[in-house]
Amino acid sequence: MLTLAHFLQTLSTYEPTGREPVVSRVVMDSREVVPGSLFVAYTGEKVDGHDFVTAAFEQGAIAALVDRPISDAYATIDLRTAAPTTVPLGASKPVCLVVEDTIAALQTSAKAWRARFPAKVIGITGSVGKTSTKELTHAVLCGRYRTFKSPGNRNSILGLPLALFDLQETDELAVLEMGMYTTGEIATLCDMTSPKIGVVTLIGSVHLERAGSMENIVKAKRELVEALPTDGTAILNKDDARVMSMADHTQARVFTYGLSNTADLWADNIRSMGLDGVRFTLHHEDESLVVQVPLLGRHSVHTSLRAAAVGLVEGLTWDEILHGLRNTAVQLHLDTVPGPKNSLIIDDTYNASPASVMAVLNLMHDLDGRSVAVLGDMLELGHMEEEAHRQIGRRVAEVAKLLVTVGRRARWIGHEAIASGLPKDKVIMVDDAVTAVPILEELIEEKDTVLVKGSLGMRMDQIINALGQYD
Repeated sequence: MLTLAHFLQTLSTYEPTGREPVVSRVVMDSREVVPGSLFVAYTGEKVDGHDFVTAAFEQGAIAALVDRPISDAYATIDLRTAAPTTVPLGASKPVCLVVEDTIAALQTSAKAWRARFPAKVIGITGSVGKTSTKELTHAVLCGRYRTFKSPGNRNSILGLPLALFDLQETDELAVLEMGMYTTGEIATLCDMTSPKIGVVTLIGSVHLERAGSMENIVKAKRELVEALPTDGTAILNKDDARVMSMADHTQARVFTYGLSNTADLWADNIRSMGLDGVRFTLHHEDESLVVQVPLLGRHSVHTSLRAAAVGLVEGLTWDEILHGLRNTAVQLHLDTVPGPKNSLIIDDTYNASPASVMAVLNLMHDLDGRSVAVLGDMLELGHMEEEAHRQIGRRVAEVAKLLVTVGRRARWIGHEAIASGLPKDKVIMVDDAVTAVPILEELIEEKDTVLVKGSLGMRMDQIINALGQYD
């Protein structure tokens, strides 16, 4: 059970008394506070979490990690000293724990909490497909093991430490998504979590603006396989040369997956079943199995291969693996909702990168009905942003009958689609998602298939909320 003693012991020489209160949750957003929470005050570029300590306490937090005293109204323990001289616990007022760096303290405490438990960690990284791979891998492993997974998109040096405090002694495996903006961050996550298995999806230009170069992105993602022990396993994408270059940078066993028969686990005979999923044949050693999974798009074959690879490494039977792959309860970011005039809206508004947009455009090509693409800016692509958007425009011209772009960068998609043959009167370019709504309400036709996708900052979800015919 997580108590305040864990933080005091981890961050100082404090000796527990047994009177330390239970910590129900560790949060960094005061809006997520529930009674018994510990609030971490994080100072970022645009907000200072110390401004919300009072709000957190008013919501029921019992303690806060801070880097400076907040108010005489609160009990304070200065952990920057060799040892706290007094520990005012059990008082009616909450307590502030003063540390040099709140994020470093959070990470240190999370690492110590993870170290208490024997769970084997499966780390998942890559430019695209991390969350879907995490969810499907969890579904596969749950067939035999008690398996923890990091919730939502808590995959960063800020989010993953928060997730680790939900790890329990009874968990046998932990599937953790690991993201990055620049080099060194995944190494930090690995130091916290000690992964035994590392899965790399594919390498693309996501976060190129912050990372600086594709070489830096590869180097940053490679930190996962570099951290694996000699008795660990690196599960690598045989179809991505950048991912395969990581094989020379790990001391772990390398297990490959892909669409090439040179991979350890591979697939062929791929057939998209539209909204009924995708069918393919799996091959491993001398075994071949025909599989149909309820995931949308041909790109889901790679997701299935990753999850199956982890299952094989963990000794699961094919029956157990296939049961997990067919789990219709797995919630991925791609969803469908009824739209106006009996149309079907593909909701893929969680985020966007060139690879993920291309994948869902390929799915549209396999679906019935007139295809309408509503595409917003893809952010953080650095010097590649114009060419990346233009590549999407060329594919849109082959797939869609109508294109609506949202944002300044997405105009490159529109211009390239026109240059590639999509009639000019079938391309509408607007500045924001709200403006797109009435245009789509007018232009959507009976039984259209409408794809809505863009980076999270473009708020493409506003289009879904306006057009989706929810029950």
